This record gives sequence, C-alpha cells and structure tokens, in this order.
Amino acid sequence: MSELNRTWDMLWKDYTSFNPHAKRIYDEILEREKASNPSITALVNDHVAFRTFRAPKIGLESLAQIFTALGYELKKDYHFEQKKLYAKHYEHLHDPEMPKVFISELLTEEFSPKVQEAVAYVNDQVPAELLTQPSFLWSGRSWKASYKTYKELLAESEYAGWMYAFGFRPNHFTISFNHLKTFNTLGDLNDFVQSKGHELNSSGGLIKGSTKDHLEQSSTLAGKVQVEFEEGTFEIPACYYEFARRYPQSDGNLYTGFVAQSADKIFESTDTQRT
Repeated sequence: MSELNRTWDMLWKDYTSFNPHAKRIYDEILEREKASNPSITALVNDHVAFRTFRAPKIGLESLAQIFTALGYELKKDYHFEQKKLYAKHYEHLHDPEMPKVFISELLTEEFSPKVQEAVAYVNDQVPAELLTQPSFLWSGRSWKASYKTYKELLAESEYAGWMYAFGFRPNHFTISFNHLKTFNTLGDLNDFVQSKGHELNSSGGLIKGSTKDHLEQSSTLAGKVQVEFEEGTFEIPACYYEFARRYPQSDGNLYTGFVAQSADKIFESTDTQRT
C-alpha cells in the first residue's frame, strides 16, 4: 500500500471509529447501491476537511505540507469573515479520483486574549517531531483540556471550542453524490438518510448551493461523543458526514472547488446549539 493510500486508510479508520453514525450511513447507502449493482464495493469520497488554529507551529500550512508531500497542490483559498476563518483546498496532481482536501484555520489574532492564550497553549503542547508525520492528521489532542476553557471558547467561536476539545483529526468526510447510482437528486439522498433516523443540518436549508453554483451540499448534524476533560467526562458534538453533488461548468468539466457561502453553513454542523 502506498503512503498516500495508507494515510487515507488511517484517516477513515480514525473518523469512523470516533463517529460510528457516519459508518452506519456509509453502510446503509452502500447496501442500497449494491442491491442495484452487486459489483459496487465502496463509496467514493469527494473531500475531507480539517480544522486548525492560526499559530506558529500548527497553522494551516503545517497540515497542508503533509498533503503536498503526498502529491497534492493548492487550488484555491477562501475567507469566512463572519466566522473569522481562512481556508484552502487542494487536489491531487495526477489522480482526480483522490479525495480533495479542505483545510481551514481560525484567525486567532481576531479573537480575545482568552482565545489567544488557549491557542498559544495548544500550539506549545504539540510535539515538533509530530508535525512532519502523516499521523499528525489523526493525532487528536496533545494537550490536557479544561471543560471550563472549552465553554469559554464556545462563547466566542464554536470552531475554537471544537478544535480545542478534539485536536487534529478529520472534521468530516464527504460522499460523492456523482458516483451514486440509485438517487436522482441530492434531496432524494437526504430523504433516505433521514428515513434511517439521522438528523441533517438545516442551517441555510437542507441543501446548500445550487446548480448555478455548480455545487450542492448537505450534511448531518455532528454526533455526540464522550470527551475527557480535566473536570471529568462530558458529551459534546464531534464530527459529521457531508454529501456533495457537483455540476459541469461551461467547459463540460465538473466543478471541483467550494462555495464559501455554502461552506459557511456546513461549518454549523458541529454547532452545540443545533446538535
């Protein structure tokens, strides 16, 4: 197995072991697809997203360098002014079937001294030798976390609280609707997922984006997991599963980028008020 394939395999194992609801959705959709075509053995992943803080050691570029070393290249950057985030997306140089990568970072300098202090602490606790290893991407937390600090961060930024609590791991995987054969529309897929008892993110509507944007997206609400803090164990929202349908551009090629306005709403899949 190549280093790239091993990396994706480890990321998927971390994500699904941490988020069993996502594995259930994957299996439910795969079962339906296989009933129509027994030769189908797996679902195609459109992209994977990662979060981090803007900080000297652990900023966006620290995660990106791992993917560029594995054959990825930068395609586009994005700004989310309301949530005070910056992001970039990457695609593999030679294999378009490889998942796209979306990495965002919290603009730490735009937040209160309390947030900046917490980020500085997190940055200092991550071992320098970990930063160049693919395992950095699923290393989780390298620091002790306080539930009190988590709540204080949530008050300013849901994103900051999530990152502080969970550390480095995939924030979400994304099923490629374009590779599915048994659904006519993204709405049909949403109906199927809901019929299995899974809740969807309704911020901005169940479907974010449109054919005009060349991209439609929807996502589940993050499942809750037990997380250990210094004060004890608390149940908080973890990760979610996304679904993306891409449309051809004027040149006939599928759009491969992202829509900032839609992504802004997708971020809210981990919002503690919604979950």
